[in-house]
Amino acid sequence: MKRHALFLLPALALYGAEISWSPLPALPDAEGFAGSFAGVSGGALLVAGGANFPDAPPWRGGTKTWYDGIFALDRPDGAWRVAGRLPRPNGYGVSLSIPEGLVCIGGGDAAAHFREAFVLRVFKEGLVNEPLPPLPRPCAYMAGAVLDGVLHVCGGTEKPDATEAMPAFWALDMREEKPAWRELPACPGPARILAVMGAHDGALYLFSGAALKAGADGRPEREWLRDAWKYTAASRTWKRIADLPRVAVAAPGPAPVVEGRLLVVGGDDGANAAFEPKDEHPGFPRGILAYDPARDEWSGAGEAPFSLVTTALVEWQGRLVIPGGEARPGKRSPQVWSGGW
Repeated sequence: MKRHALFLLPALALYGAEISWSPLPALPDAEGFAGSFAGVSGGALLVAGGANFPDAPPWRGGTKTWYDGIFALDRPDGAWRVAGRLPRPNGYGVSLSIPEGLVCIGGGDAAAHFREAFVLRVFKEGLVNEPLPPLPRPCAYMAGAVLDGVLHVCGGTEKPDATEAMPAFWALDMREEKPAWRELPACPGPARILAVMGAHDGALYLFSGAALKAGADGRPEREWLRDAWKYTAASRTWKRIADLPRVAVAAPGPAPVVEGRLLVVGGDDGANAAFEPKDEHPGFPRGILAYDPARDEWSGAGEAPFSLVTTALVEWQGRLVIPGGEARPGKRSPQVWSGGW
């Protein structure tokens, strides 16, 4: 497999476009969340669920807490409002925006991962939760994308203490009268968690992530991946494509398409996984990677002014929105960033 060097473009320039980032109103929580569901319904930006450490980071005895609140932002210069609640506290699933609303798939909490899937829809009368068929198996920490009206999820783990990822690749065709999840051919690469997936021109793209194995203490350890794969829907086949210039675990997803290139914004490269002291962790890479499917090449697209992983990427009102996420291990952020060109 040919390796491609990282070529950095100046001033956030992307093939003639310039990505400019600006803050939107911060989420109405002092700590912020990672693993939230996020998307668009009824013209509003929705952020739901997620988790944080409200009292202290884990290395100082803090307990991770999951949430069920749903917040809505009706316009970029507006204020967040409480729009409702999830069926239960939930985080680290897949969230996808479709014309019907925000699709929330899987996820979990400290005790279990979930099979449930549903659509959050905003009406004048309020927020409605419309159930979808449950996943074939409980799943969290997977990647997802929408291709031609079909929801796709890939990878993840079945339970919180799993020491291996699932090779799952499932699809739900929302165009069918009675949609049902079906299993598609698994990616030939390692099963993984926290990859990022994107869709473009009849194909799905799977980037990076981490494989899992049992460590000496029996707890899961990560193998950091920078391989990339293309799945062509018409032929139901996978093909390995150019490796990423660096690892990008838990980058915001789905990966957006800008001027024919798929973007991977930030992501954890694992370089500081053992950083000490933990309270002084410098954060995650801010570089933006751009994949050109026509040339099977990666290039750099500058840097973002934030370091956020385990969060969603939403296209809202013609801009890219990244709502909150993990700013460094044990620390979440309420910041919401909007990027346009």
